[in-house]
Amino acid sequence: MKLSKNKLGGFEKFNRVSPYANSIIAAIFIALAIICILPVVLVFMVSISSEKSIQNFGYRFWPAEFSSQAYTFLAESKDSILRSFGVSILVTVLGTIVGLILNTTIAYALSRKNFKFKTFFTWVIFIPMLFNGGMISSYIVVSTMLNLKDTIWALILPMAVSSFNIIILRTFFQTTIPDSLIESAKLDGATQLRIFTTIVLPISLPAIATIGLFLTFAYWNDWYNALLYIDNNSLVPIQALLNRIQGDIEFMNQNVSLLGASATEVLEKLPSESVRMAIVIVVVLPIACSYPFFQKYFISGLTIGAVKE
Repeated sequence: MKLSKNKLGGFEKFNRVSPYANSIIAAIFIALAIICILPVVLVFMVSISSEKSIQNFGYRFWPAEFSSQAYTFLAESKDSILRSFGVSILVTVLGTIVGLILNTTIAYALSRKNFKFKTFFTWVIFIPMLFNGGMISSYIVVSTMLNLKDTIWALILPMAVSSFNIIILRTFFQTTIPDSLIESAKLDGATQLRIFTTIVLPISLPAIATIGLFLTFAYWNDWYNALLYIDNNSLVPIQALLNRIQGDIEFMNQNVSLLGASATEVLEKLPSESVRMAIVIVVVLPIACSYPFFQKYFISGLTIGAVKE
């Protein structure tokens, strides 16, 4: 006997959304999307505003006077900016790969009940979430003991392993990967490495994509490690370079009285406010374009990990 469309049985009647409720939900999400996009639109409009209009009218969604002076100012340093973009892309890609390898392997070992040192290493990983050795000890380890100063690895290794990421992955492995699946693979003669690469990782793609997104954002937005460990201009990432440019502009504006009359005239034409917003757009745009890539793997990971009947 088939149920009519108006008489749904079981859980179907609870999962079904009425057209009226669907319209309300869609309107709410559209409003939230607009709220999220508006600040980015405002930043972009300020970046293409003239410095004079910003001083007279403040930040506006429609500038009183358009100007590309901020982007022209950044284009004058295009060689160093392009080089720093390359450094940031390399650090982000390598760092995300290294971080995923280290975090997933550590988390998988801690998620197994038969791992002998599980409790000890869990505490070792958990303690840094509460407190750490501090900046001085970290600097000594990275620059002196490991001798990584002025190398690309000084931008990668300090951020590769995170207690927070390990705990998220460990919890996911414990709740998602059944012990019976691992034991059956062992009975078939599979090694731990093969179990991890061919069974655990495909099922865990949603969690791996999430941690990969965290790592990508962290590496792309990082400038602090460059400030500590990088003196070579050819290894400066884009965030650190743009921070230096902004710092130089602010320094000149704050010390304008110490400069000559000719320098003062140049500073008056310098697009300090619009350059600050142009820097935000230059930094945000590449990482925003990478999000759909991870979203694709969220969906595929959920599909692969689904149980089919």
